[in-house]
Amino acid sequence: MQYFEDWTVYAREFSSKLIDYLPSFLAAIFLLVFGLWFVKIFTGQIRKLIHKKGYDKTIENFAISLISIGLKILLVILVITQLGFETTSLVAVIGAAGLAIGLALQGSLSNFAGGVLILVLKPFKVGDWIEAKGVQGTVKETSLFYTKLLTFGNQLAIIPNGQLTNDNIINYTAEGKRRAGITIGISYSSNIKLAKDILLNLLNEQEKILKDPAPAVVVTELADSAVNLSVRFWALNDDYWNCSFYTIEESKVRLEAAGISIPFPQRDVHYYDHSKSDNEEVKISLP
Repeated sequence: MQYFEDWTVYAREFSSKLIDYLPSFLAAIFLLVFGLWFVKIFTGQIRKLIHKKGYDKTIENFAISLISIGLKILLVILVITQLGFETTSLVAVIGAAGLAIGLALQGSLSNFAGGVLILVLKPFKVGDWIEAKGVQGTVKETSLFYTKLLTFGNQLAIIPNGQLTNDNIINYTAEGKRRAGITIGISYSSNIKLAKDILLNLLNEQEKILKDPAPAVVVTELADSAVNLSVRFWALNDDYWNCSFYTIEESKVRLEAAGISIPFPQRDVHYYDHSKSDNEEVKISLP
């Protein structure tokens, strides 16, 4: 009987506290739902504004991520405060948790700092073809912690921002145009001037090769098996590869049509047959 009476007292006290606490709990739920809706609407409007201003896609993604995370953290603090927790205690708990998380996630914080540096220094933007950490690809996205590249084979490469900012970055598209330097070897017996004229005419007749700076063909090396010519020209990024592929293929066709040979590595071996004569020399050419 005493147990039943004690249980009744506890139930009455619990019900009373629950009724007293219920408005704060419902208010916290409402604040959470409304806050998430507000964050979604607000970040959407900010995205439209940034996009309308024509800012870089990298800045847009980074700014939206940063604003969204910051507003959600603030919302969680407001909800917890609404539930009755003291602000002073909450700040102390958050500070201690932040320190512990910071020590545990030093790499992530480095990546975050790297993302900020990429945003400020702008070594590349979305759509640029870059080379970094041994990977080449088109920049697809730069987020708070990672940069995503689409490689030539359409693989997705994900590079941490911390590593990206601490390594060399080659941006192939930043200047809008590129210079090609294609090496073509001709035999020592070929006419160098004729070969240069043929290759220079090939460059000049291509409309997508820029005329300023002017294309050029120069001798760069007297190699072991060939005289190496460097075929140099400038082209816009969108035309670079097509011009390069066409120039390489057509160079071989036109040089051979003019009787100019493109040698391959070979070695001359001199064999002496001492059984016939000490002075007789037999020459054998091996590829």
